[in-house]
Amino acid sequence: MSPPHRRVDTAGLAFRLTESPRPVGSHVPTHVLVHGIGMSHRSLSRLHAELAASTRVISVDLPGFAGLPKPSEDLDVVQMGRALADVVATLDEGRVVLVGHSMGAQWAVEAALHRPESITTVVAVGPVADGRRRTLAAQARGLAVDTMGETPLVNAIVFVDYVRSGMPWYSRQLRHMLAYPMERRARALTVPLLVVRGGEDPVAGREWCRRLRDAARVARLVEIPGHRHVALFSAPRAVAAAILFHTATAWPDATRMHAATEGEGASSIL
Repeated sequence: MSPPHRRVDTAGLAFRLTESPRPVGSHVPTHVLVHGIGMSHRSLSRLHAELAASTRVISVDLPGFAGLPKPSEDLDVVQMGRALADVVATLDEGRVVLVGHSMGAQWAVEAALHRPESITTVVAVGPVADGRRRTLAAQARGLAVDTMGETPLVNAIVFVDYVRSGMPWYSRQLRHMLAYPMERRARALTVPLLVVRGGEDPVAGREWCRRLRDAARVARLVEIPGHRHVALFSAPRAVAAAILFHTATAWPDATRMHAATEGEGASSIL
């Protein structure tokens, strides 16, 4: 049985939360998952299920996506991130781990900048957009290459969700995604940043993710070998393990880890 949904409205914006309860005896912080541009909680479902064995998990559908009403105004990343932060603050969970995929990483960063007291760690899975490839053509090429390597199920979910979001709203959000200065905003974070990428992700490349890690005050970068941009769906167990391991305790200042492990399903810390 799928987890229950509920709608939350804030400042005239409609969000949908898909929630799994906290397992008995769990003391792991609640994890809040945020989809990328054009997507929905469906792309988060496998990671949600893996994390739900250890903690309370909430997947968020953002305004204008997943069949939710389109906002009357054209929300940029800062406005959407602040609204997301306000929703997180209503959860009565203290501080949460906020996980964003693709453009969801941008919204998660902005949420943490707006309400750092509500968030213990930001996790950016396949973050966008590479500061040296921040053009529509470059992002389209990366997405096309990624599509050819993803599974048919992943591609089907992406296609259906894109249709549901509609091209006008998708196009407006794409413009904001490309304009967003991710490195500069990550530099302003006062909470730790965990960057996770599929080892073969053509959208969130290794050098870009290293630059993003290095921009933040306290950050780590983990790779999931053999997977692509939607690694949180194709390798949910590995992504969940990396998130739980690296957010289990507070990080010391200026943490940088450069060891690597090998093997199928293992993660590499770069």
